[in-house]
Amino acid sequence: MFGFLKKKFSNTVELISNKFKKKEEMVKILEKEIEEKTKEMERKSPEDVISEIKTIAEKTGIKEDIEKIIKTEPIKDKGFFKKFTEKIKKIVLETKLSEKDLEDVLNDLEVGLIEADTAFDVAQKIKNDLKVSLLGKEVKRGKEREFIIDAIKKSLLEILSVPTIDMENVIKKAKSENRPAVFLFFGTNGVGKSLNLSKVAFWLKQKGYKPILAAGDTFRAAGDIQLEKYAEIIKVPVIKQKTGADSCAVIFDTVKAAKARGYDCVLADTSGRMHTKKDLLAELEKIVRVNKPDLKILVLDSLSGSDVLNQFEFFDKAVGIDAVIFSKVDVNEKGGNILSICHLFKRPILFVGTGQKPEDLEVYDPEKFVKNMIEI
Repeated sequence: MFGFLKKKFSNTVELISNKFKKKEEMVKILEKEIEEKTKEMERKSPEDVISEIKTIAEKTGIKEDIEKIIKTEPIKDKGFFKKFTEKIKKIVLETKLSEKDLEDVLNDLEVGLIEADTAFDVAQKIKNDLKVSLLGKEVKRGKEREFIIDAIKKSLLEILSVPTIDMENVIKKAKSENRPAVFLFFGTNGVGKSLNLSKVAFWLKQKGYKPILAAGDTFRAAGDIQLEKYAEIIKVPVIKQKTGADSCAVIFDTVKAAKARGYDCVLADTSGRMHTKKDLLAELEKIVRVNKPDLKILVLDSLSGSDVLNQFEFFDKAVGIDAVIFSKVDVNEKGGNILSICHLFKRPILFVGTGQKPEDLEVYDPEKFVKNMIEI
C-alpha cells in the first residue's frame, strides 16, 4: 500500500538529512580553521584574521551566521576568538537550513507527488508546508530525521483530517423519527460500488442493525444479480425488479418495505453509466428528490488516478455528495488522489475497501493513512 509515496517521502527525508550532515561537516572544518587562525593573532591583526574567516565561511553555507557573530562581538583581543569558537560550536549543534538547501529536494518531491496522482495544488501545499516547518529552524544534531519526518506527518495529517460522519448516529436519528435511514450509493461502473455497499451492510449488521438492500442499478445488465449475490453472502435481504425498471421506484419500494418490516436502514445501489451522462444526471436527481436520503455516499476507485477528481465533481454537482468510500486501497501503490480528494473537497471519508471479502472494510483513520504513507 502506497509504496510509491513511501519511497518518495523516504528519499526526501534522506536527502534533507544529508543536507544537515553536510552543513555540520563544513562547520566542523570552519571551526578547525578558526582555531588555526587564532594562533596567528600574534603575527596578524584581528581584522585580517576576521577577513580570512569570512573567506572560509563562504565555503560552509553559514556566512550570515558568521557575520552576525562578528557584529555582536567586539574585536579586541584573543578573548573574542574564544567566544567566537563557542558560538560556532552552537551552530554545529543547532544547524539551520536555508531556502537554497531545500529548493532542489522539495521540487523533486513535488514532481514525485504529482506522479503519484496528487493534484498540483495539493502537491504545492505539501511542498510549502515543509518549507515553513524546516526553513531556518534549529535542529539538534542526531535529531534531523525525526524532525523531517514529523514535518511531513504534520502536513499529511492536516490534509487527511476531514470532517466526520457517524452512520450509527444517523440511523439512531432516523429511528427516533420512526423511519429507516436511507443511504444512497453512487459511483461509476467498475469502482466496486455494489461490493462496498454490501460491505457497509455487513459492517452495520455486525453492529447489531438490520439493513436491507435496494438493487437500484437497473440499467446495467446483471447489476441486480451481482448485488443479490453479495446479499446472499452477508445474509441480508435485497429488493429488486427486472432490468430496465425505474431505479427510483425500486428504491422507493424498498424504503416502504423497510419501514413496514422494521428494518433500520436501506442501502441503495444506483446506476453509474457515465457514457450517458445526461440521462444519468436526470435519474440521480429524481432518486434524491423522491427518496430524500440521509446520506449520499460516493464510492471512488482509488486506482483510478486523477480521474477520481472528475468523478467527484460530476456526482457532487448532480446530487451533492455527503461522504466518500475509497475502494481497492490495499493494492494502491500511489495514493496521491486520496490526498487530493480530502484536501480539495473536504468531505467525510467513511471507509476504505481493502479486499473482496465482506469484512475487508476499514473505518477511515487519517492517522493510520499517514503512517502508511510515510512508514520509514
